[in-house]
Amino acid sequence: MREALTSPAALVLLTLLSYRLGLWLRHRTQGHPAAQPVVVGIAGTALGITLLDVDYAAYADAATLVSFWLGPATVALAVPLHRQVRRMRGVVGPMLVAIPLGAAVSIATAYALVLLLGGSETLALTMAPKATTTPVSIALAEQVGGLAPLTAVVTITAGILGAVLGPTVLTLLRVRDHRARGLAMGAVSHGIGTSRSLVEDETEGAFAGLSMGLTALATSVLLPLVLWLVGLV
Repeated sequence: MREALTSPAALVLLTLLSYRLGLWLRHRTQGHPAAQPVVVGIAGTALGITLLDVDYAAYADAATLVSFWLGPATVALAVPLHRQVRRMRGVVGPMLVAIPLGAAVSIATAYALVLLLGGSETLALTMAPKATTTPVSIALAEQVGGLAPLTAVVTITAGILGAVLGPTVLTLLRVRDHRARGLAMGAVSHGIGTSRSLVEDETEGAFAGLSMGLTALATSVLLPLVLWLVGLV
């Protein structure tokens, strides 16, 4: 019985059912900010593998089918962006300034705050790439000497918080342009925030996907430079 419950097929089914529960909760709560399908999916899957006493590494190996489709799903974000190409007029210049600047500020503040609060150099390097999407942040953390597993946790947590709180904060700040909202969500909350933006509005989701990709690129290029500059201060 245990072998059947911990088989790859069962673990993939657990992941899909957890996400489906998230979709149901979002519908039942009429889109409550806390009822994000990805958040519920993570919680449900984590609870399931904990009760089944399945090691995360074993779960990750079993759920490679789900992980495989993350790549095509990310590429598919180009479809809504292509539909919104005409909406890019007037925002290309500001976007190409704001995203690199935002990435640089995120790197510098994360690194500096950890050191100012008494954290170690390793912890500061772990926090520095948190603004980019999880696979990129893990690779960057490994390159600069951070703790990649902890970077993944911090990045996912940032994405969850951004997805839950981001739209409310933007509304309070009276940011109503869907393009600006999408750029902000994609830059700070990565794929999780982008998925919520796609539900909120197609234009917002398209620009969130664009912002997520550009932020990953900007962070990859700027991380060594910003860390070097901060180290000189």
